Amino acid sequence: MVGHVRILNKTILTEPHKRGASPAARRLIDLSHIIEHGLVSYKGLPPPVICDYLSREDSRKFYEGGTEFQIGKIEMVTNTGTYIDCPFHRYPDGKDCAEMPLERFVDLPGVVIRAEYQRGLAVDLAAVEGKVTAGQAVLIHTGWAAHWNTPAYYENHPFVTAEAAAYLADQRVALVGIDSHNIDDTRGARVRPVHTTLLGQEILIVEHLCNLEHVPDSGFTFTALPPKFKGVGTFPVRAMARIT
Repeated sequence: MVGHVRILNKTILTEPHKRGASPAARRLIDLSHIIEHGLVSYKGLPPPVICDYLSREDSRKFYEGGTEFQIGKIEMVTNTGTYIDCPFHRYPDGKDCAEMPLERFVDLPGVVIRAEYQRGLAVDLAAVEGKVTAGQAVLIHTGWAAHWNTPAYYENHPFVTAEAAAYLADQRVALVGIDSHNIDDTRGARVRPVHTTLLGQEILIVEHLCNLEHVPDSGFTFTALPPKFKGVGTFPVRAMARIT
């Protein structure tokens, strides 16, 4: 069966199933949502503005016939699309995207925790206990990505409990990702214990993942690399799994 995911009312084929793809490409799974003009990633935050700074038509006045270029312009908050949280997002003295070393973002040994939201929104200690080891990227597959870019996505979403986050920190995992609106419970009290615990231990967080149903439970590496921005603790990433 051809794998697919519904994104922004479009059907996007996932990397392993593209016809004619090379053997290397078939081992890569794109875990990122597409960022488009007007996309709402987090309710209450402004959507990105994506437009031409220099259009192809306007560029023709600067070049000889047949030569043209486009230069794009983007205005957005850093919490857009599939994004990574570094410690600076939560702590003023934490490392930002520029200060985190490359090895914290690239080729992390991965494990997928299956926690379908139909069985309950809380990803608790029982869901992760005994299933992770130090240095891993722990990716939590809830299935919530099916609601992406719909009103349902932003309300009553799956989340990791404070107890589960404390366990993951004690196990010294490298990163925790989830295919949901927020890794914390955003209902009620305005506290974020999971962000507080994980980022306090320099454990990176990736939110708004997708396509985790195409990733095996283990036997893959995970990469989510942001640009090298100073003074920024969160930024969109092109997240991917490489099947090993």
